Amino acid sequence: MGEKRKIAVAPAIQVGGSLFTPEQLAVIGRVSDADAKIEVTSFKQWYLEIPAERVEVIKEELERAGLEVYPAGFVTKSLIACQFCKGAEEAGLETARRINQAIAGLETPTPLKVGYAGCALGTSEPLLKDIGIVKMRDTFDLYVGGEPKGLKASLAALLVAGLTEEELVPVLTKMIDHYKQHAKGKEKFSKFVNRISLERLKQIVC
Repeated sequence: MGEKRKIAVAPAIQVGGSLFTPEQLAVIGRVSDADAKIEVTSFKQWYLEIPAERVEVIKEELERAGLEVYPAGFVTKSLIACQFCKGAEEAGLETARRINQAIAGLETPTPLKVGYAGCALGTSEPLLKDIGIVKMRDTFDLYVGGEPKGLKASLAALLVAGLTEEELVPVLTKMIDHYKQHAKGKEKFSKFVNRISLERLKQIVC
């Protein structure tokens, strides 16, 4: 058996949430070995193990089917978005896609989960993510440091309210870059936020 490589696969961000078509499922089955294991993750990505020498060919085939392919491991995961139940325009579907394009796959000290909700209902549970974005009419509130696991689970804290769409991506990328540059080893994002404090983080990224 040759070397295997793990990749992450997700459907496009769309109204209705994480939806696969029958064709996409067929492509995933076709590019996977008969004995391959496909892991469904908690962050709405599927992990596939594929032959290392066929990574680029398989990636192209998956993308032709309308799927998105990302690196697995210690990176920013693709945006965990809501179902846009209030409609694509009102809930900010195109904004969510731009955020995903800017941040998904960036190398980080530990896996980083970013949630997006198109309204205050928060059906994607953004306050349980490392970074949470909530659209509030025409602006966005940014939360940080959510911790969903363990006996000390906690909600993310509000970092800044009222960001415009133009401000949102630069603030996010600056924050992720600062985390990448200043984390202590494999320091989790929630611990990083607590160590440097919300006030200091806000000064740095805003």
